Amino acid sequence: MSRRQCTGQYKIRPIKEKVRALLGYPHPQRVPAAVFVEQWIGISTDEVHRAKDADVAYMKNRFPLIEHGFSRSDCLRLLRSRGLESTPKSACLGCPYHGNAQWRQLRDGSPEEWRDVVAFDAAIRSGNARATAEGTPLLGQAYLHRSRRPLDQAPIDRVTAHEWSGRQGDILDAIADAELESGDADGCSPWACRSGTPVTAGFDLAA
Repeated sequence: MSRRQCTGQYKIRPIKEKVRALLGYPHPQRVPAAVFVEQWIGISTDEVHRAKDADVAYMKNRFPLIEHGFSRSDCLRLLRSRGLESTPKSACLGCPYHGNAQWRQLRDGSPEEWRDVVAFDAAIRSGNARATAEGTPLLGQAYLHRSRRPLDQAPIDRVTAHEWSGRQGDILDAIADAELESGDADGCSPWACRSGTPVTAGFDLAA
């Protein structure tokens, strides 16, 4: 796994920039101590370890699912009761943490996005001149699928025993699917990458 910076670059920084604009204090203006926004983040009790305070004073994080004791199972049960059981996990299209089920869903349900992801996978094969902010290219060959094969040739049609078991019973019984099949258990949010890796410094837009 190479350096991960998508959460900081594509989520946290843009959110902070927008918050500052809404508050009327775009960077590099200083936000007064008494001025802040309250941001609600959908982290459940299963991932309470990922619930952290914002690193800037003008943003206060709250975690309503944790406050109400909602686990991932509770969330799925609520979605199902509202007819929204098909709500997918939050993740970028080309996330290397996808499991086979997620790759198949993208390939079979969104052909145009699948073509984009396959093209992206091919583009990173020999690295990229802008792989880092300093222009250092990726070393070796990069792949999106953990099999280290081109995405359109990777064994994404392999269905694990865990998925077969999940198909036989209630959807809630399938939540603990193996990582290979369903991807990392943790979903993504603006403040918590599913990798669990701390966000790289440099996206603070601090006061």
